[in-house]
Amino acid sequence: MVAIHQFVPSLASRDAIGHHTLQVQRVLHDMGIDSTIYASESQPEVRRRCAPYRTFGRETATMRATVSALARSARSRPSTWFGPARSGGAAADPGHTWLLYQGSTGSPVAGFVMARPEPKLLDYHNITPDLFFAPWEPHVAAELALGRRQLAELAPVTELALADSAFNEAELTALGFGATAVLPIIIDTDDFDIEPDPATLRRLERARDRGGADWLFVGRISPHKGQHELVKALALYRRDHDPLARLYLVGGSSSHSYLSALEAFVADLGLTSAVDIVGSVPPAELCAYYLSADVLTSASRHEGFGVPLVEAMHHGVPVVAVDAAAVPETLGRGTGRGAAGLLVGPEQPALFAAAVARVVGDAPLRTAMVERGRDRAADFAPALTSALLRTLVDDLVAGAPG
Repeated sequence: MVAIHQFVPSLASRDAIGHHTLQVQRVLHDMGIDSTIYASESQPEVRRRCAPYRTFGRETATMRATVSALARSARSRPSTWFGPARSGGAAADPGHTWLLYQGSTGSPVAGFVMARPEPKLLDYHNITPDLFFAPWEPHVAAELALGRRQLAELAPVTELALADSAFNEAELTALGFGATAVLPIIIDTDDFDIEPDPATLRRLERARDRGGADWLFVGRISPHKGQHELVKALALYRRDHDPLARLYLVGGSSSHSYLSALEAFVADLGLTSAVDIVGSVPPAELCAYYLSADVLTSASRHEGFGVPLVEAMHHGVPVVAVDAAAVPETLGRGTGRGAAGLLVGPEQPALFAAAVARVVGDAPLRTAMVERGRDRAADFAPALTSALLRTLVDDLVAGAPG
């Protein structure tokens, strides 16, 4: 039996890489390919969906069969994680096994994979440059620096390297990876259309009734995502355009030091009542925030893809974002249809505020942005990204030695 086993530093339930890893497993199972997920850490909600990475190669057949059965059982039930099974399969030589590493940070899992004799594959989700974290969380910066070194070490031993975006692929090419391909994160867009949490929606509607535009950011509170730049822009926007505007920052935190500084900055600017640092929320509450938002704002300086951008476009929320890394690519620059968002240079809060004012106040522009956004979001439909993965896997298996 052909097998492509996945290795990931951490498997999480509300995480784009965790979701993608589970979707990749779904596609591989649909193709008749054996695939078990091995992780160093896992959240309780998905713990039974993976095995400890150090057990690979020495677990019993019963253990493997149990994990595989759990994965297939979860796939067959209605879930926010898995769509319906799709038919098809790769005609392959029996007994060939690859190890697929889902790379996004430094981890002993990478070293474990490199030490194994099986042929290697990489799915690269970008590693944040350590310089963003060094002043705030030195231990995280060290982990990211390790990830960069491990990425370079993987180059000569990797048969095929996948990347979420052309931006990420260019990084792999510069490091000397041979065969590469772009595979966007597999997003089940059906998950976006769940019923919003009614209590959250009512609370947001009451705030809207008092007047003012709703700015939304979705993602982790993290130095490279630049939430402090959004706070600057909001302060100028309230001064020059809309004194009642609000900013909702939805997502967990990657840095307690940065979060504490951000909270102090908000207080110093007198914006405590205007900036809501919400934290991580379940999908139904997140849906309510998208439905209430006037604009999705992002000041991130380093994104390898940007799932919240796709979520916003799918929900018809216009995007104003800093023009950096893979953000313009995700928004559709270069597709011939125009970027589905307004892009502003970094560290220009007054210009960012003016861009938001234009999106909120210019109805024809807003309508055009919403239409372009929905068209661009359709480019990431799971049927398309899953089909691309199937093609890549078919080609990989067909080219494997007999």
